[in-house]
Amino acid sequence: MLTFLSHYREMTIRYILFVFVIHCFSTSVAAMEGMILDESTDKPIASAIITANGKMYRTDREGHYQIPHTDIIGIRAAGYERIFTHFKRKIYLKKFHPKALYLSSYGAANKKIMGNAKHLIRTTQINALVIDVKTDRGEIAYDSSSPVAKEIGAQKRVSFPQLKDFIGELKEEGVYTIARVVCFKDTTFVRAFPQLGAKYPNGTLYRDREGSYWIDPSHKQAWEYLLTIAEESAKAGFDEIQFDYVRFPDKRGLSFSVKNRQSERVRIITEFLEYARFRLIPYNVFISIDIFGYVCWNDADLGIGQRVDAMAPYVDYISPMLYPSSFQVGIPGYPNPVKANYQIVKHSLDKALEKSSGSPLAYRPWLQAFKDYAFDRRNYGKKEISEQIRASEDFGSNGWMLWNAGNRYSAEGIEK
Repeated sequence: MLTFLSHYREMTIRYILFVFVIHCFSTSVAAMEGMILDESTDKPIASAIITANGKMYRTDREGHYQIPHTDIIGIRAAGYERIFTHFKRKIYLKKFHPKALYLSSYGAANKKIMGNAKHLIRTTQINALVIDVKTDRGEIAYDSSSPVAKEIGAQKRVSFPQLKDFIGELKEEGVYTIARVVCFKDTTFVRAFPQLGAKYPNGTLYRDREGSYWIDPSHKQAWEYLLTIAEESAKAGFDEIQFDYVRFPDKRGLSFSVKNRQSERVRIITEFLEYARFRLIPYNVFISIDIFGYVCWNDADLGIGQRVDAMAPYVDYISPMLYPSSFQVGIPGYPNPVKANYQIVKHSLDKALEKSSGSPLAYRPWLQAFKDYAFDRRNYGKKEISEQIRASEDFGSNGWMLWNAGNRYSAEGIEK
């Protein structure tokens, strides 16, 4: 009897130990815990994004995170470089603030224009480029695998036959790369699929002042096409996908497949951004959006579906287009915006932050680097550009971007 009891106790203990070991093993396989820290300060980074196994996770206030067992993870945070790395208990991120020039697809493929951009990268503060991959006319600038792009004639002029190699060369030179994807302004797409275009109540397709057609943003068939372009750009190695014209057209009285009222417009734009974020999770790519400058100042959506508080949760960066020339009636206290470059930028960013809360690092504004067209026709040179940059930096934004549609830039105002 004693022998039986002893044997029973021994078997019980072995079973308990076995269960304990299995539990420990399964726990270690099922979850990994770590911290994300600032390399320069050793302080934790809250709300950093970790991508693993096709899902997205965030750090808590103390920089801690827990994810299922995996090998390679992607990590990014506003104001820092993105990385892919093997799991470690402590992972450090380097601070980085993009200071960019816009280049059209033509400009980026042009030796002279790209040569000037690279010269400015070597000799000034510039360390990033915003490059068109889908243009204002709906042209795709690289050799896309999308059957829709080929079907509708969006590939008539391919500026980057080998997009991955083109981006790889820029990365070797330390350039932060941003893919500009124009969304709902798309003449090429609407001509092929007029049933998906924005229309007047009588069914006539809407054309804007430039003669361009617009996609009705509420048609989700178009989302798939747009996000295929975004995914291919991310696969090619871009650090960031920037969605431009992610809005309804700014024309009153149009008809869409949803009711043309603020709640529906805002819902559609935020749902698009939410879906875009989901589709881009595997690539650990930053996501940004361009918005009207006056959106920073308004609680309503200005008729276009853009509201700062609604969009902020779904993107890494918001980029208000703070060109003083586009502020037709100025801002409170400053009726002549081209004489108030600092105030236009600083106060607009302050207003936007009030609406979204969070960090100034979630903003990176577009600044004017082109001749004024609305007021006194002044050239935007060293004084005007440096005033805008100083306002951005005083606000604490994550860098800034200069816009000149003709890709004509000099070192004025951006010297090191």
